[in-house]
Amino acid sequence: MEPLADTLVRTEFTPGTTYLNTASTGLLPARAVTAMRQAVESVARGAPADMFADVEASRASFARLMGVPAGRVAAGASVAVYTGLIAASLPPGAEVLTAEQDFSSVVTPFHVRQDLKVRAVPLERIADEVRPGTALVAVSAAQSADGRLVDLPALREAARTHGARTYIDMSQAAGWLPMDVAADGWDYVSAVAFKWLVCPRGVAFLTVPEDLGGLSPVFAGWVAGEEPWESCYGPVQELAHSARRFDESPSLFSYAGARHSLALLEEVGVAAIGTHDLSLAARFRTGLTHLGHTPVPAPGSPIVSVPNLGTHQPDLSRAGVEVSNRAGNLRAAFHLYNTEEDVDRLLNALTPAS
Repeated sequence: MEPLADTLVRTEFTPGTTYLNTASTGLLPARAVTAMRQAVESVARGAPADMFADVEASRASFARLMGVPAGRVAAGASVAVYTGLIAASLPPGAEVLTAEQDFSSVVTPFHVRQDLKVRAVPLERIADEVRPGTALVAVSAAQSADGRLVDLPALREAARTHGARTYIDMSQAAGWLPMDVAADGWDYVSAVAFKWLVCPRGVAFLTVPEDLGGLSPVFAGWVAGEEPWESCYGPVQELAHSARRFDESPSLFSYAGARHSLALLEEVGVAAIGTHDLSLAARFRTGLTHLGHTPVPAPGSPIVSVPNLGTHQPDLSRAGVEVSNRAGNLRAAFHLYNTEEDVDRLLNALTPAS
């Protein structure tokens, strides 16, 4: 990152540990913490702030990060809910292509609908497995378990060739991987925001096509109305003309902080963050090689998963280094608030005593 951005990041983030666990939960910037505290205090004193304005600011910020108009973004709290929304739109017998062992929220709602044909294939083969009759490909851009990336260009071309819709979950990629949803023609893109987008829990987004993608707002409530405050009683008479018809009733305190977290990412720049994150991951992979360890191959990812080292997680945590244990693998995730010193501290902690 440029020195000015680096100074900004150090001002916003002051972790008390060597925090390398963004793939689980991102750290909150100071500006978001302050905004949430002010929002809570406004309710406590009986003068609630207009947190619906925070929802709209967050929606607009995420839209810019994804390269789409704000009218194509729905705001909610859960990827699983949005996966369910997409699953509900599919006709009986439709084939949904997924990656083996992808995150549960991306795939489970398709399995719950027992009249769909859900086919799981190895991640590296998913583009090759799109075929005539595939209605939808649903996959995470980056795998939660080990950081492996899907070949997005190959998948896009395969989907176009066979007329399949695409559903990309960016929960482990939004915030470090630049994305242009409109230019690339993705149908649906979802993301929780409490990881790499450094937002509070309770914030998630879904982008849909200009024509709203044939989705039916099956969980529509009053916030889905074109005029929400006139849609509070009885059936909503006029649904929002935009993707807002797919909004969940928002977790307002979370969105009070989210608008400031997302603004920070825009200020620093996702491309610059990605370059920084990948540089740290490369440093860690090189250090692992010197220690005799071979991480799961995941080129181009800031998530590094190391087989057979997951049992070190409790000891590392006690030593002030936060990582994850995923299926016996040590998973480290590097983001904008991490430094080369953080990488070296983890490597030193993994070095056997002589």
